[in-house]
Order: sequence, then C-alpha cells, then structure tokens
Amino acid sequence: MDEKRKEPAAPKKIAEVKLEFMQAKDEDIPSLLTKYKEDERSGVITICNQYRNKIWTLQKEMERLAEMRKYENKYSDYQYICGIDEVGRGPFSGPVVAAAVILPKDCNILYINDSKQLSEKKREELYDEIIREAVAYGVGSVPPNQIDEMNILQATYEAMRKAIGNLSVKPDILLNDAVTIPGVDIKQVPIIKGDAQSISIAAASILAKVTRDRMMIAYDRVFPGYDFASNKGYGSAKHIEALKKLGPTPIHRMSFITNFI
Repeated sequence: MDEKRKEPAAPKKIAEVKLEFMQAKDEDIPSLLTKYKEDERSGVITICNQYRNKIWTLQKEMERLAEMRKYENKYSDYQYICGIDEVGRGPFSGPVVAAAVILPKDCNILYINDSKQLSEKKREELYDEIIREAVAYGVGSVPPNQIDEMNILQATYEAMRKAIGNLSVKPDILLNDAVTIPGVDIKQVPIIKGDAQSISIAAASILAKVTRDRMMIAYDRVFPGYDFASNKGYGSAKHIEALKKLGPTPIHRMSFITNFI
C-alpha cells in the first residue's frame, strides 16, 4: 500500500506575512527577508522591500550616531561626560535657556541630532526619551531684564552655569557648543558646531529648545497678539508689527528692540 504523499504547507497569507514582519524585532528582520526572498507574490515583494529599506535606514542611522560619539569616545576615560548647549540668543523676547546632559556611556537613542535639524514632533519625542535615559540633566535660564543688564553673551554663560549647577551628578568633563564658560572649574572642550558633532551636546540642544519653546507658548497666552507660540520670540514680521502697534511686554529684551519702539 502506497504511503500518502504529504502535501506541502500552504504559503502564509500576505496579511500574515506582514504581521510576522511587524511583530519581529529589528535584529530578526534580515532572517525574515531571507525566508521570503523566493516568494514571488507582489504583496510579499512589497513588504520585503519596505523592511529592507527600514534596515538600510536603521544601519545608516547607527553609523551616523557612531560618528556623533567621536568626542565621547575620545574622552571615554572620564566617567561623567556632559554636553552643554543653549537656545535663544537671538530673539527679541523671552529668556535664554541652556541645558546640560550626561548620557549613559552605552546610550543608543536613535535620531538624536542638532535640535534645528529635527521637527517639533521629533524634538518632543526625543525630549521625553532623553529625560528618561539620562544619567543626569539640568536646565538653566536667564530672563530678559537680566539679558539687558549683562548682555546676551554673559547671560548665556550664566544660563550654562545654572544648568551645570542643576545637575544631580557633577560632570568630569564638559563638551560645549563652541564656547568656554567662565567661572567653571571643570575641564571644558569647546566644539564648533558641537550640536551636530556630539551626541551629548545634541541632547542638550534638544532639552534647551523644547524647554524654551514651551515657555514661549505659555507666554503667548499671557501676552496675545505677538504670535509668540509661532515665532518663539524671534523677530518675525507679525512680531515686529505687534511691537509697533502694542509696544513691548515685560518679557521683551529692551536692548534688542530699540529700532522698533
């Protein structure tokens, strides 16, 4: 009596293949691509191409992050490496804000970059992730009246000193975006365009940017008419028009707006 021939298993439905990819960890995607590389169904080919592109994009991002760790790697003998950056040197109104961030040595937060290169949504997402993952972080700000008194450069230094002072852990070394901060007894490394070259400085730029943007959005509700929520205090046409029509608010930097009032 002949043995019954075993029928080959029916191929998974395309929806099931898609679910298999969706539920897989990133490190398991290459094996799935191998598994389905001979599947000639157009739907499966589309799914494989999508995830092949995802893996390529992820690989490029990991390479970019590795490049952004070059200063952290250079100074890896220091235990607590702190990135420093500021935002708000140019606006007509609002504070200047600085942030200091100490990331874990094995930090692997994807898409950290100079805050100016990120969308508002991505900055907000990364802000929460940085806060959650950081060894320590601190934020410091200097208000408009003090900016007028001491000038913006000195106010920026003061905001940075405050940010460092608000860290729960004392840094062993500071990686600064372009400046050397006076009055700080910690080794400093100024890096030109540091927010695009150091993951620690980039993280600080994100915290500073999101913090200040949230402040300006809140100020927009207190001082309507200047469009602070959109321009964040910078000299947009609508802001300048409001200055001429309504005059300055208590959060304006008087030394910045002498040509408009």
